[in-house]
Amino acid sequence: LPLAAIVAGGWIIVARTRRRVRLRREPLPADTPVCGARAGWGVYVPGAVIALAVGAGSYALTGSYQQVRVWQQATAQTPGLLARALDPQAQPLNEEEMARLALGLRTRLQNDAGNVEGWLMLGRTGMVLGNAGTATGAYANAYRLDPKNRDAALGYAEALTRSSDPEDNRRGGELLRQLVSRDHTDIRVLSLYAFSAFEQQRFGEAVAAWEMMLKLLPAGDARRAVIERSIRLAQEK
Repeated sequence: LPLAAIVAGGWIIVARTRRRVRLRREPLPADTPVCGARAGWGVYVPGAVIALAVGAGSYALTGSYQQVRVWQQATAQTPGLLARALDPQAQPLNEEEMARLALGLRTRLQNDAGNVEGWLMLGRTGMVLGNAGTATGAYANAYRLDPKNRDAALGYAEALTRSSDPEDNRRGGELLRQLVSRDHTDIRVLSLYAFSAFEQQRFGEAVAAWEMMLKLLPAGDARRAVIERSIRLAQEK
């Protein structure tokens, strides 16, 4: 639409300019001296510039309006989307709905920055969307507000271990080591710690964590076979 407006506006202005030029060049009385050169393309430049400016302005206004509209819709839909996300019986959110939920949560947290649960939810949403920046930043805020919150610490550690930055990976591994030292029976913490240690080539630590998991899992658990293969792989390194 903005492009069509630019083209149409430019054509109308150019056509009117040509008409004015033709009117000026109609036959003159014989006693009237003819002066001036033939009109060049410079005559059309002001009209084209105006048309482009009008079109660009229209596009900017339209684009801004669309952004505001998307933001308003996301804010209005946040309560319903959040309720669905927290209800295991409800229909799962699709990717577009998750993106709207993330936008709505960010908007809410601007006015409620001390809400630990809000930051945790934004962190989980960022992880589902594969948005490392959103997830890491949200979990970092939750952990800063409540360092003793297990979900905040574990979420932050997981986000750091998934980062492409080696320093983030190191910090995530250190945080997981602290969590393991507090509780040797948390399967999820042990699993993340083993994976982090393996990725950082600390194979002895990875094997120790997996062996600890084997002691906690029941005999018929399907995860045991995966863990045993992981242990053999780490021991071969």
